[in-house]
Amino acid sequence: MELSNILFAFGITLFAGLSTGIGSILAFFTKKTNTKFLSVTLGFSAGVMIYVSMIEIFFKAKDSLVKEMGEIGGSWTTVAAFFAGMFLIGAIDKFIPTSENPHEVRKVEEMKEYNEKSTDEKLLRMGAFTALAIAIHNFPEGLATFTSAIKDPSLGIAIAVAIAIHNIPEGIAVSVPVFYATGDKKKAFLLSFLSGFSEPVGALIGYLILLPFFNNIVFGILFALVAGIMVFISLDELLPTAREYGEHHLSIYGLVAGMMVMAVSLLLFI
Repeated sequence: MELSNILFAFGITLFAGLSTGIGSILAFFTKKTNTKFLSVTLGFSAGVMIYVSMIEIFFKAKDSLVKEMGEIGGSWTTVAAFFAGMFLIGAIDKFIPTSENPHEVRKVEEMKEYNEKSTDEKLLRMGAFTALAIAIHNFPEGLATFTSAIKDPSLGIAIAVAIAIHNIPEGIAVSVPVFYATGDKKKAFLLSFLSGFSEPVGALIGYLILLPFFNNIVFGILFALVAGIMVFISLDELLPTAREYGEHHLSIYGLVAGMMVMAVSLLLFI
């Protein structure tokens, strides 16, 4: 692997993870949650992730594994790794308490109401645990972005943008309770910003661990895992969250737009 490819992959993974800071900024400078914006963008992110996972990443994983293991062995391994990715991210979500889950819908207005009936200590705990939950949850996402970017830079960019979009509500979920607990925007922003740092950390650790063993089989299994992770995130988190913001049709329009943009992008790089 060339150093320039590695640095590029790490750079866009860093961008995706630290976009939680965008959500933090939006929370501080808006008095009301823009549900239409979030519904469309979350739907768009889901569309990108589903399309690229099912059309591009899954079949790249299968091709790589079939070359090494044959048609039957490669196909079965691809499917097994795909669902293993789903089970992995599902298990992570399962062990994160609902109140601290970064994908539970939260609006700026509701957080203000929460502040009126909560102690500073409870709010600070809520923000801190949400940041921790995001850090745990984003670890495999970082590995997914990094791996994709190393193999195919254009694919990595698309995945990084999709993950960056879905990190925006996570930034809101961290920064708002911390701000109301401390009254310190800098502290709230910093905690929100740093919560996304686990994505580049996940990328770096994955790279260091897997580099000595990197071959077609490792790549194929990893890519199939990535596809499963991203499909699960889209179906379990992005689309339900977009719908819970109360703009069901807009989320679907965003979904279709995301798929179309991803389809055209892939065709342009043929």
